Amino acid sequence: MTTREYHDRTAHSPASVRTSGHALEWDIKPFPFKVYTDLPPITLQRELDPLAVDALGAIAGPAPAGPTALTLGHLAAVLYYSAGVTKKKAYPGGGEVLFRAAPSTGALYQTEVYVAVGAVAGLEAGLYHFCPGDFALRRLRAGDVRQALAASAADDSIASRAATVVLTAIYWRNTWKYQARAYRHLFWDSGTMLANLLAVAGGLGLAPRVLTGFVDVEVDRLLGLDAAREATLELVPLGPATAAAPAVVALDAIDHPTLPLSSSEIDYPLVREIHSATSLSTPDAVRAWRLRGGAGGRGVVAETTLAVTRDVGAGKTTVGSEPEDTARGSQPRIVALPAVRGEGGRGLGETIQRRGSTREFGPAALTALELATALWAATRSVEADVPAGLVDLYLVVNAVEDVPSGAYYYRPAEHVLELLATGDFRNRSSYLCLEQPLGGAAATVIYFLARLDDLSRAFGERGYRLANQDAGLAGGRAYLAAYAQGFGASGLTFYDRDVVEFFSPHAAGKDAIFVTALGRSAAEGRVTIESNLSPRRRPSA
Repeated sequence: MTTREYHDRTAHSPASVRTSGHALEWDIKPFPFKVYTDLPPITLQRELDPLAVDALGAIAGPAPAGPTALTLGHLAAVLYYSAGVTKKKAYPGGGEVLFRAAPSTGALYQTEVYVAVGAVAGLEAGLYHFCPGDFALRRLRAGDVRQALAASAADDSIASRAATVVLTAIYWRNTWKYQARAYRHLFWDSGTMLANLLAVAGGLGLAPRVLTGFVDVEVDRLLGLDAAREATLELVPLGPATAAAPAVVALDAIDHPTLPLSSSEIDYPLVREIHSATSLSTPDAVRAWRLRGGAGGRGVVAETTLAVTRDVGAGKTTVGSEPEDTARGSQPRIVALPAVRGEGGRGLGETIQRRGSTREFGPAALTALELATALWAATRSVEADVPAGLVDLYLVVNAVEDVPSGAYYYRPAEHVLELLATGDFRNRSSYLCLEQPLGGAAATVIYFLARLDDLSRAFGERGYRLANQDAGLAGGRAYLAAYAQGFGASGLTFYDRDVVEFFSPHAAGKDAIFVTALGRSAAEGRVTIESNLSPRRRPSA
């Protein structure tokens, strides 16, 4: 199984959606929390840092000076604002919908959070699982496991960071609705959670860093995961440097019982196969992959820029079957964007508390400043073990002041929009977004595309994870920038090949990865319990 084969087999098309025959089985919908039944909870304090730091500044501004020690209060804030239950809404008859800090496809929340603790004031060293349901930690292993985690990640710095947050995903929680396509969603959703986590930890001065390279089976074993059902996705060391953790002897396997997610589960072998194909098997393989990706990844970004320049120079600026906007050999038409806002007007804590997924957009336009700020926020660099910036941003603009309606490519280095075609593309954008009205009603829709074949050459099969994670992270930052500025956002799924064809020939050789719609919410346009529990004719992300 190659990532190219997997991507093509899980692509949406009008024919695949209409002939799938998949129906949601509500009696086996997975429980939204992983609960260890034999471990006592360590309840976290609910008097949290309000995170008054400006949200936009936290996304990309210079990090403040960090604390001299990582406290349990710091850790509780990171966990709450990244993965916690931020609000609840009860309905007559006993129904309740839980709103979480970060968005998730279908509100299914398959991303789980663990913490390897070495030096956290108020918490013993050990390996913990975080449960948002009761806002508690449960210790899976006693003792400092940071050296074992550092060895698996081939990164000695983990052993001297105060703690490392580990994100995993439970397959069934997402495959229940999205079947084998769910593997893409694992990284979209962990990416949006990373957007929150990096902003929060950065705003607290905890210097987070994303590690995507590690020996999968070793980290899974350390966490005690059933590898056929749950997999590790990313590691995020944070907190000040401490004395290096002591060497550890071989760790025993752990297998703590958990509450069943549902009475039965359906297995999707394709998900396990693609995860295996993108895994790394030894620390030496991790080092080689990281070294290869460091050079090759920068080459992919540079080659993308060169390819775009060549296409534009040749006058290839049409979209779909629309007439050419520029004559062959002419320069691209550029729409300058205003300088971004220095501050969003809302603190990061308030922004995350207000976040939801907009289910109905109103007709009011965004300003060019609001759009410019969201695009800038989405494309900020990240401290990581491999280069970021692996996805390109294409847009359909429907209602943005001082930006003509049309199709665009965003050039982050210059902070400008490159006009591909003018026109009203609301209906087309709705169609591209799996014929969902949100795709046409939004003020603008961001389509994240990537050169998957080039990424595979640079990063091997694991490059597929990076593309989806990078798109999810960029989309999550666009979410935060939207709510910081007072408007809404929603993640959407899409017809894969139709998206590429629409933006071609400019997008030729790329693949559609993720979609985020931005706009002002209509009245009563937030998620309701009915929208989460009622089956829909077509899936949406």
